[in-house]
Amino acid sequence: MVTRTNELKKLEAIYQNNSSNIVLLYGRIGCGKESLLDSFTTGKSYFYYRSRQCSDEKQLSYFDKQMRQTYNYLKISQSFEESFKNFRSKDGSKHVVIIDEAQFSIKKTNQLFDSLIDLKNGKLFPGNVMIIIVSSSIVWAENTFCEIVGTHKNAVDDSIKLENLSFLDVVRAFPEYSVAQSVSTYGIIGGVSEYIDRWNGKRTIKQNVCEHILSPTGFLYKEAEGYISTELRELSCYNTILGSIASGNEKLNDLFEDTGYSRAKISVYMKNLAAFDVIDKVVSFETGGWDNTKKGVYRIVDPYINFWFTFVYPHLSELISREPESFYNEFIAPYLDEYLQAYFVDVCREYLHLLNVVEKLPIKLIKIGTWIGKEGTIDVIGQSSNRENVVGICNWADKQMNYLRYDELLESMKKARISANTVYLFSATKFDSKLVDLSKENKSVVLVDMTEL
Repeated sequence: MVTRTNELKKLEAIYQNNSSNIVLLYGRIGCGKESLLDSFTTGKSYFYYRSRQCSDEKQLSYFDKQMRQTYNYLKISQSFEESFKNFRSKDGSKHVVIIDEAQFSIKKTNQLFDSLIDLKNGKLFPGNVMIIIVSSSIVWAENTFCEIVGTHKNAVDDSIKLENLSFLDVVRAFPEYSVAQSVSTYGIIGGVSEYIDRWNGKRTIKQNVCEHILSPTGFLYKEAEGYISTELRELSCYNTILGSIASGNEKLNDLFEDTGYSRAKISVYMKNLAAFDVIDKVVSFETGGWDNTKKGVYRIVDPYINFWFTFVYPHLSELISREPESFYNEFIAPYLDEYLQAYFVDVCREYLHLLNVVEKLPIKLIKIGTWIGKEGTIDVIGQSSNRENVVGICNWADKQMNYLRYDELLESMKKARISANTVYLFSATKFDSKLVDLSKENKSVVLVDMTEL
């Protein structure tokens, strides 16, 4: 099981603060918040309430029942405030209060948040408390909750978003895997904690895909559309747009022509998907070559949703009629390496970031990104505060990275109007002899074999 060490340390630091606190903790479904909270509350005095999807009246009833069972009293409360007055720490230590799936219980139509503020301010309980408001709804946490908080925004002391895990976390989770297998896993299921915990590192990529994705009993079989429908209505419209993007229609006009939806309608749906961390508008690294930059490109940034809509969704009839192995061999295997190229770029970018953190680069970078040109792409660009650059290109599928790729990079740099202190050439395979000789003669050209990542 993946452990969120950094987030756990942050929660512990807040807890050790000698005052009362309110913390917002949120992340997508499957982010591992439950195991994080379990680790954090070990050895602490705490009250935990899991919110329901129900009316305000029923919510109060369930909440008060949980409070009465936890603290062993009989009187039924008529408000959240009254219920909290029965709240107590069993050992006199700082008490932790957890309101889980808070999007169902903290609303403008009830007084729960106001009561939590009163609890923090010592009006309902004399001791120090750490109140953790937890949600698996990114949209609620980043939008609706702010509206509910209103003028009390200073009452929330900290916000912790449980981001998807990194490639390095995936590598640590599967010690049996080669780097190539880890990249493949990362490109298929991404960094969702629950997915990683249930993926079997003792089985091949094909075996995992067939068992967990292509089999009707697999835990990911209905996950893509199920995840989207947790917060978004009109699933057919979202499926249409995502299927179109996955097939290569990455610009608004392309989506308009392919789907038949109006541009205004597409823009609204894209905004909703972006708020849900499913898609994103690709912003090219800012350089002097703005005229040569491709603009308005959309990508599916959730790896598993991207995988599903790229490989499975277009062939749902065959998914039903074929055995998983047959489906994999025909519709996935021949195209998987091309698909994984983009995720190998992500991995290389993360590698460059780690080198920057440990100060193993020739310059200190303050930002890292990608330049997408109308002709040509620079997979990785890193820039220092005085606008010095390092650049890189990444090869996943070709049997070897050849010198032509280096020439193409130099041409892309001209179009982007940048120069570079160091050029990194990343390859999942080998380098041709001309590149090897170049790196020996020119120390500013660095070859990085995938096994070094």
